[in-house]
Amino acid sequence: MVAKIVDGRKIAEKIRNYVFIEVNKFYNKYDIKPNVVSVIVGENKESTLYLKLRDKACEKVGISSTKVKFSAEVSEKQVVEKILELNHDKNVHGVLIQMPLPSHISASKIFEVLDPLKDVEGFTPENMGRMLLGDEFIVPCTPFAVLKILEHEKIDLKCKDVVILNHSTVVGKPLAALFLNRDSSVSIAHIFTKDLKSYTKKADILVSATGVAGLIKKEHVKTDAFVVDVGIIPTEDGVVGDVERSVKEVAGKITPVPGGVGPVTVACSLLNMLKTFKNCLK
Repeated sequence: MVAKIVDGRKIAEKIRNYVFIEVNKFYNKYDIKPNVVSVIVGENKESTLYLKLRDKACEKVGISSTKVKFSAEVSEKQVVEKILELNHDKNVHGVLIQMPLPSHISASKIFEVLDPLKDVEGFTPENMGRMLLGDEFIVPCTPFAVLKILEHEKIDLKCKDVVILNHSTVVGKPLAALFLNRDSSVSIAHIFTKDLKSYTKKADILVSATGVAGLIKKEHVKTDAFVVDVGIIPTEDGVVGDVERSVKEVAGKITPVPGGVGPVTVACSLLNMLKTFKNCLK
C-alpha cells in the first residue's frame, strides 16, 4: 500500500476562488474591498517568506494588504499604541500580528488590546475563549487549515483517535479544542514526550508540528492512518517536514511538504480576512 498524497495547493485554490467571489460580491454592493494590515516587529526569514506568500494570495482575491514595520528595538508601548490606532481606523478591516515577537514584547499583551473583530489570526483571548466554548468565531489559521484538509478528504472526525505533536498556543492547543468540538478523542504529545511511538501508533489521525526533520518514521504510524505534516524545516536540499518518506508505505493519506498544509494555511488566512471584513461592515 502507498499512501494517497493530499494536494494542499488544489484545496487552497478552491478556497481562494470562494474568497474571490465573495470579495467581489461585497465590492459590487458596497464599492469597498477588504484592507488588512500586518504589524511586523524585527526581521525573521520564515516570517518574511510567509508574508510574501500571503501578500500574493491577497492580491489574487482582491484584498489590499499593507504593512506596518517596527525595528526589533521598538518598545511594547509603541506597538500597543499602533494596535489601538488600527482598531479605530474604519479603513482597516483586519489586523495580523506577525509572530514571533521579540522577547521584550509580550504577545499576550498585544493580543489583549487587539479588537477581536479585526483579529485575522484568531489569537485574541476572546476568540480563543469562544473557540474553547464551541463557538468558532475566528479560528487560528494553521489549525483551521488542518480541518479544511480533513474536510476536503471527507473524514468524519467523530470517535476518531487523534494525536497532535505540538503543545503551542499557535497550533497544538487550539487544534485540540477544534477536534474535541467534533467529538474526536485527542492526545497531545511533543518532542519531550517519553516513548513517543506509544502515542503515535494509536492515532487514526496524526498531526505533527514539531519542526524536527524526519522525526516521524513508518514505525511511528498506524496502518492506514491520516498523517498531517505541519513541519516546515529549511535544509540544503530544500524544505522538508516532520515526516520521513518511509511513512508513505503504511499511512492511508499524507500531506506533503512543501505543498500540503502551508498553502492551505495561507488560504485560510484569506477566509479569516473575509470574516473580519464582514465584521467591520456590520
